[in-house]
Amino acid sequence: MPRRSYDQYCAIARALDTIGDRWTLLIVRELLAGPRRYTDLHADLPGVSTDVLASRLRDMERDGLLTRRRLTVGGAANAYELTSHGRALLPVLGALATWGGPALDERRPTDAVRAHWFAIPLMDRLRPLAAEHRGVVEVRLPEGVFHLLLSDGQLAYRDGPVEWADARLTLDVDTCRALAAGTLTAEDAIATGRLDLAGDTPLADAVRGRTPAPAQEPASA
Repeated sequence: MPRRSYDQYCAIARALDTIGDRWTLLIVRELLAGPRRYTDLHADLPGVSTDVLASRLRDMERDGLLTRRRLTVGGAANAYELTSHGRALLPVLGALATWGGPALDERRPTDAVRAHWFAIPLMDRLRPLAAEHRGVVEVRLPEGVFHLLLSDGQLAYRDGPVEWADARLTLDVDTCRALAAGTLTAEDAIATGRLDLAGDTPLADAVRGRTPAPAQEPASA
């Protein structure tokens, strides 16, 4: 069935023709962490029906937002992966996270939560560090673990733990939300016991808010 259009010669309307359906941007959020299987997507999108998820994935593939590939030769399972066109939505989701952040003041009893849902807001907070540092920041919440990749001024995130990280943050959801919103600094979170930050690297020090000491001039003869 052809998708309904706003039929407006407007860039915003054209964008919403493609990504304005319910669940589409949340599927993008999940796939920004890397390729995912259908079952993984369904597990991390509580409330979506199997029919709606399958329909959205077909629409997104048709619109060039994602591609499908077989996980193994001759296997039945597919992995869904964003195209460059789909990955270009990261700043859009970052802006939505900033705009919607204040609505997270109170967690409703019906709210589901996944640790990696806090990755994009936290990425925006750490973005200035990516200009000067490369490395991995692992974030551990009671609800799960994700890690952020900093390289050449860019950031990405992946779900799950990593074997080695330049910095490891252990904290709860409320602290992570406050850090992402900028209402709490890592220094204050550490001082009050809300954040445990492990790592003895330049990137870990930068996350702590420390600046490297200036190099001393050699003593004159």
